[in-house]
Amino acid sequence: MFGRSPKPVKVHLFAKTDLGKTRDHNEDNYLVADLTRRVHELTPSLKNHDVGERGSLLMIADGMGGAAAGEVASEMAADQVYHHLEHAWLGDKEVTAQRFAFRLKEAVETANTKIHNYAKEHPEVRGMGTTTTAAGVFGDHLYLTQIGDSRAYLVRNGTAIQITKDQSLMQRLVEAGELTEEEAAHSERRNIILQALGPDAKIKVDLTYQELRKGDTVVLCSDGLSGQVKKEEIAEIAGSATDLSAACDQLIALANERGGPDNITVIVARFEGDGLRATADGDAVGHQVYPLIDTETSTEPVPVYKGSRPPVPARKVRWRMVLGLVALAALVLAGIYIASRK
Repeated sequence: MFGRSPKPVKVHLFAKTDLGKTRDHNEDNYLVADLTRRVHELTPSLKNHDVGERGSLLMIADGMGGAAAGEVASEMAADQVYHHLEHAWLGDKEVTAQRFAFRLKEAVETANTKIHNYAKEHPEVRGMGTTTTAAGVFGDHLYLTQIGDSRAYLVRNGTAIQITKDQSLMQRLVEAGELTEEEAAHSERRNIILQALGPDAKIKVDLTYQELRKGDTVVLCSDGLSGQVKKEEIAEIAGSATDLSAACDQLIALANERGGPDNITVIVARFEGDGLRATADGDAVGHQVYPLIDTETSTEPVPVYKGSRPPVPARKVRWRMVLGLVALAALVLAGIYIASRK
């Protein structure tokens, strides 16, 4: 289900960031990379490349914290995620979808630790943080890690579907039935997010996946775009574009025409090639949790092992706790029994 295709998967992409109309500096960052070739500059060879054995990476980070703090956080996030994958994933002998998804999630956790520790050591940027939406392409699947409210959309057959879920107060209220999506989009509290990289020592990464189809377009963006441009407009502009650079320009221009109240960053990626199946009725599209065997945060060094199962140190801790509780219960019962015999 989650294997690599022996046939080529081709990706055509472009990315752009813009200051917007009201901010005096840009706290957004993006990263696009061909992990197999270790290329992470937006060169012509990266704009049009085959997805290699080690996959590709698309990432948006929207910093917060004022002054230069947000810019520092988002840049650190992009750098740390890429460098962790470069050293950990590219050093793995096991090249499987499970391992790729595990390393992607681990890279985001590691970035959080780096940003959190840096902020503690530098009072001038204390409290800084950043959202991140990082999408890894491996074979014919897309794996997404989500922290905050930057977004990923899948445009298929002229329709844009959000495939990430905002970690925001408004999303919680919508899910609880307290607000409609339209009311949430116009709420004064729409910028309140529940998680970011940096502020807390531990995070809960939302890891999801999507099976790609021939002709799919994936759009990653910061809320400077999604807050101003409707998903139907994203579908119309990005889904039909033959020039992805022009599509990025058009999306950013539309957000700026509507006030440009925030920095605006967008990545548009089109997927083609014989390694992808054609779309079909019944294809699942949306927020789909990836069944990673290790579902807990784990940033400890990972031991070498055989097979495709990632290690589960957190579960070992839980079993120790269970055994300890059983032993304690046995002692208590023994004490009660002894006391009753006296």
